[in-house]
Amino acid sequence: MERLTAVEQRAPGAWQVATVASIRLETPRVKTFRIALGMWVAHLPGQHYEVRLTADDGYRAQRSYSIASSPLLEGEVELTVERLEDGEVSMYMHDVLGVGDEIEVRGPFATYFVWRGEEPVLLLGGGSGVVPLMSMLRHRRLTAPQLPMRMLYSVRSPEDLIYGAELGEETTLTYSRSAPPGWTGHIGRIDEAMIVRAAAGFTSGPAFVCGSNGFVESASRHLLTAGFPPASVRTERFGPSG
Repeated sequence: MERLTAVEQRAPGAWQVATVASIRLETPRVKTFRIALGMWVAHLPGQHYEVRLTADDGYRAQRSYSIASSPLLEGEVELTVERLEDGEVSMYMHDVLGVGDEIEVRGPFATYFVWRGEEPVLLLGGGSGVVPLMSMLRHRRLTAPQLPMRMLYSVRSPEDLIYGAELGEETTLTYSRSAPPGWTGHIGRIDEAMIVRAAAGFTSGPAFVCGSNGFVESASRHLLTAGFPPASVRTERFGPSG
């Protein structure tokens, strides 16, 4: 059986020019960019790439984006990017970048917020914080589908739901502001009761939490209450959250 720990991890390379192989619309404000790399390194789920833009006058803007794809996507990575009104890089990627265009990237980076095959695994995502967690979920499905993995995912509304068709039975979804018609699942933010229920049988492994500062702080407190040791709770903060 192939396991995540078999992925060889080497040092990230220098900046390289990559090509946009495809673009997929996830929500009205979120797109997934599949990037073809000339110098490809197998990443670990949870790692990220840096994207850099350089203007004609030499001005540069740089941003980090989590990898959404499994390490088994050889030669390519998928970066899921939310369009932020004050985000120079994200606005360019959404409004200008097209299939076949080139973009400067380097990576993969991060050593703490990565999944190395430990089990069981509890994932908590708020809004676009689901992106690195989806890399973990996808890779687990491809390499060890019997491994226990559970995800709680909070979004504001149906229009904010990323990867809706892929979430699967491992995921408990909650809408924090407005739910779709006929929704019978959870409504509201991820709270202590949800986490305590989800954590049953999972506290011997790691918990990964990704979202806004407020989301991460609240979820981390609830995980400790549910019985997770502090060293088992790994967090990453970025972007708007559910």
